[in-house]
Amino acid sequence: MTGTMLMVLGLWLVSLFLGLPLFAGLGLASFGFVWLSGIPLGIVAQKMAQAANSFPLLAAPLFILMGNVMNASGVTERIFGFAHAVVGWMRGGLCHANIVASVIFAGMSGSAVADAGGVGTIEIKAMRDAGYDVETAASVTAASATIGPIIPPSLPMVIYAVAADVSIGGLFLAGVIPGLMMAGALMAMVTVLARRRGLPRAPFGGPAAVWRAFASAALSLATPAILFGGMISGLFTPTEAAAVAAAYALLLGLVVYRTLPLAALPRLLAETVETTGVVLALLMTATALAWCLSLSRIPQMLGPAIVAAVGDPTLFLLAVNVLLLLVGTVMEAIAAMLVLVPILVPAAAGFGIDPIHFGLVFVLNLMIGTITPPVGVVLFVTARVAGLPFDRLARAILPWLAPLVTVLLAVTLHPPLATWLPRLVLG
Repeated sequence: MTGTMLMVLGLWLVSLFLGLPLFAGLGLASFGFVWLSGIPLGIVAQKMAQAANSFPLLAAPLFILMGNVMNASGVTERIFGFAHAVVGWMRGGLCHANIVASVIFAGMSGSAVADAGGVGTIEIKAMRDAGYDVETAASVTAASATIGPIIPPSLPMVIYAVAADVSIGGLFLAGVIPGLMMAGALMAMVTVLARRRGLPRAPFGGPAAVWRAFASAALSLATPAILFGGMISGLFTPTEAAAVAAAYALLLGLVVYRTLPLAALPRLLAETVETTGVVLALLMTATALAWCLSLSRIPQMLGPAIVAAVGDPTLFLLAVNVLLLLVGTVMEAIAAMLVLVPILVPAAAGFGIDPIHFGLVFVLNLMIGTITPPVGVVLFVTARVAGLPFDRLARAILPWLAPLVTVLLAVTLHPPLATWLPRLVLG
């Protein structure tokens, strides 16, 4: 069976170069393997159905819906207004406000694309109006958007947890400290560049202005507290938290702020279904192929082989970083995750690496990949929002990769940055 699987994987790689959609290639590879192995074809459909029939996976469309509702109801404007009131007086204040707003929005949407396309629209316009060049505005927006999937809730973490059979709550908690470190590193970068470039600052409006901005955004700012508090206290699971968050977002938009017309709901639901459909198709076909890989015993052979060849868990993690950063330049994050999890997770287990730590490193790598050309999906979204040619933004983003990669290395080499909070809360 191993030889059959290697042949099927080779044909699948050829199909990718020919432009076949990834989910279609994964599905055809699965059917091809079972057909050549003499296994009934119906088993592939069964594995796909089992993958979709997952309670934890139900969190994905609910978090997507929450992000869409937050964007459509104007919550992002209130968040950015509060962030600007707090840090806008610093040199390069709108850059700092951009990053702080991304941290806050990260506790609501869990998606880098939602951050870049939602609050990013407001941030880029405000920065251009204040005299910032468009490259700076767009690159800061794209870089700070990567915080979204690291600070909980996180759609990529939900997908990883389902694919790797890891605790969603544990992964969520693991992202808090690294996410704040990413924000701190980016703000340090802004401080350096602001002095060199003489970036503007806004006058400080005083405590009264901060209070007014806080009062305007208070109910929106409560969203992360409701999510996080409910999960930590055990009041609800991460999946139930997603349902609560989606309902709360609808309550704010329809009843409290009244900025979300009922007529917009069908469009938001359609967008949610469309995004969920893409994710679900990838997950179902990747799960089927992972089962085929397991049956062929390729992961079981690769795991010990990697352990024997590398010999050291730290070297393994550094090699994984290089691999994932390279993969992130040519493959979309969730697709890369679903393809590589069945291969790398068993190897990590062979080294005795904490599964929560490895999951956080895995997701963080691929989120950096979303702003790495040539296939950086967040770069494409940000370039479209900013009206900036992709190649110009691809050059402008390069300096902003340095602080993010620095945080990645720190988390890789010092596991407690990811594991301390989950162990403290979950035991």
